Amino acid sequence: MSDTKRLFRETFMTNPSDYAVAIGVVAVVLMIIIPVPTVILDVLMSVNLALSLLIVLIVLYTRKAIEFSIFPTMILVTTVFGLALNISSTRLILLKGQKFDGRIIKAFSTFVTGSTGTEGLVIGFIIFIVIIAVQAIVITKGATRIAEVAARFTLDGMQVKQMAIESEYNSGALSEEEAKLRKEEVQKEVDFYGQMDGASKFVSGNVTVGIFISVINLIGGFVVGMVIHKESFQAALVTYTNLTIGDGLVSQLPALLISTATGIIVTRANSQGTFGSDVTKQFTQNARIYWIGSVVIAALALLPGFPWYVLLPMAGAMAFLAYRLSKKQLLESDKAVAKGTQGAGKKAEAQQELSPVVPLDPISLELGYGLIPLVDKDKGAELLDRVTRIRKESALDMGLVVPRIRIIDNMRLEPSEYCFKIRGVEVGRGVIRLGFYLAINPGGVTEEVPGERTKDPAFGLPAVWIAEDVRDRAERAGFTVVDAPSIVATHLTEIIKRYAQEILGRQEVQGMLEALRKDYPAVVDDAQKHLSLGEMQKVFQLLLREQVSIRNLVAILETLADYSAVTKDSSFLAEKARQALGRQICLQYADQDKVLKALTVEPSLEQKIIDSRVDTPAGPLAALEPAIQRQWIKALTLAVSAVQKQGLFPLILCSEAARALVKSSTEREIPDLVVISVPEIASDVQVEAVGEIRLEG
Repeated sequence: MSDTKRLFRETFMTNPSDYAVAIGVVAVVLMIIIPVPTVILDVLMSVNLALSLLIVLIVLYTRKAIEFSIFPTMILVTTVFGLALNISSTRLILLKGQKFDGRIIKAFSTFVTGSTGTEGLVIGFIIFIVIIAVQAIVITKGATRIAEVAARFTLDGMQVKQMAIESEYNSGALSEEEAKLRKEEVQKEVDFYGQMDGASKFVSGNVTVGIFISVINLIGGFVVGMVIHKESFQAALVTYTNLTIGDGLVSQLPALLISTATGIIVTRANSQGTFGSDVTKQFTQNARIYWIGSVVIAALALLPGFPWYVLLPMAGAMAFLAYRLSKKQLLESDKAVAKGTQGAGKKAEAQQELSPVVPLDPISLELGYGLIPLVDKDKGAELLDRVTRIRKESALDMGLVVPRIRIIDNMRLEPSEYCFKIRGVEVGRGVIRLGFYLAINPGGVTEEVPGERTKDPAFGLPAVWIAEDVRDRAERAGFTVVDAPSIVATHLTEIIKRYAQEILGRQEVQGMLEALRKDYPAVVDDAQKHLSLGEMQKVFQLLLREQVSIRNLVAILETLADYSAVTKDSSFLAEKARQALGRQICLQYADQDKVLKALTVEPSLEQKIIDSRVDTPAGPLAALEPAIQRQWIKALTLAVSAVQKQGLFPLILCSEAARALVKSSTEREIPDLVVISVPEIASDVQVEAVGEIRLEG
């Protein structure tokens, strides 16, 4: 017995509202077929009227439309409920005639027709027709049209809203959970207005069917009354006209309330408060309009024939309201002035609150409007996934945790243009032709393919925009063929590598240290004991500047802790950190047999470079004489070109004292040149000299 009770409780008492709603919906549908006694009909009509009134009040006190997301479903349920009551009342009216005893219908009929006789019937019937016309032509038609427009514009704006949320998420302004909730809210808004577009058709259909049922009531009443019940024409006219008017009003009044609620909820799409709060706020913004209104109303009261006893009190009330609003606005203005003059410190603080300086994004991608499909989730948003993967790959390859990349549309760009910015400054730009592929010539391809000549935006290599049907031919010829998302992704990867030192800020360094502290607290504490955050940042930036990964942060920090007691010179510390990462650097450029093929510098030339050393705040520089500098760059260029023709990567091996100077002296002419010092060579890495750089003569 206890199991039966528990089963009953778990089945029916867990959520009784679900069962109540289910039973109610089924009962409403059955009412269309099963006759209902007049007592129950009165109760249900009262419930229908009260429910419609509650829906209007809920709409008025709803801040956002999606807070009442079940409204489209409620429209369907109340429409079917009202039609079921209308059908039931029609059945009883035709069946009972003069003996019909429905109180609600008779009360509405008496209230509208007023006096008895033909005059009351005519007036009541005219009022009934006017109410029907107002609902059908004005309220329902307007609400239906607004619902259609709102659905279309909400759907059109969905893409822009989701892009804005994605951009805020990429910039770090939103967490992943907040972005997810915002996107769900946008989706719910689109779904709601889409459902309202369809639900508004129920409202208009309900009005049309109500008119049809009223006509059937009237005509059918005459037939039943005069033919079946043998009533006179006068008696049938009075009986069935009264009951038709009452029944029509009882059914149309809830429908009118629902139509009004529909119009209100779809016209308040941009509201952030309740209807009452919005009215109060927006009708009390300016006292001047009430002063003007009171003068105009008072002037009308002085004209002959106008009811001065109505207009003059109204003008006085408006003048009083204008006076109160003026006084309130003046008081608020005085408070603002007083607040602004409370001292220089508070004034500066107030100015900061009025015009905050928005920090620039560490890195951002701006798109012309023609490239928005690349980040449109409805079309795959392949670029967004690529950006996420690139950030992860940068963390693995370079040890650099790239901040969230803000993706925004920029109307000042050409439709097919994009650009990258680091802290608001442009560092790269390109053009994308959607629907085409970019065939890049990696070098050595001589065959021509039809298309538009251009250059690869990432590396500046010659390239061709080709159609899809030419893709196979271009790949067979030796071209590297990439699609639009790959172009932007490759360009972004190159931008991150090239400007890694600028992307790494102190906030990022702090985050890296905090993450490392969980497993290596002693290493972090020892390094921070000797070096500040900014000093460590400079060393990391010098390493990243030459494409040295800082992922092995433990080795770097231990080296910094060892040598920071000797000096805090960032260039010296960076050289020691490079030596600690020697194996990593060598394997980055060695072949599979661990052989490092490098160019060397003629000893006397290397000594000249060392002797020209000049220490600056930015680090050591080689200040060679102009003539020697030109000869040095010429010799270096020839040597690098010869190595590249052999299919080798240009790399220079020199002494520790000369390494930073060789790099600085060649950075402008050959920025990608790799320079390694002898102490960086790991013990198991073999070095093979492929040439020596010497000055002519």
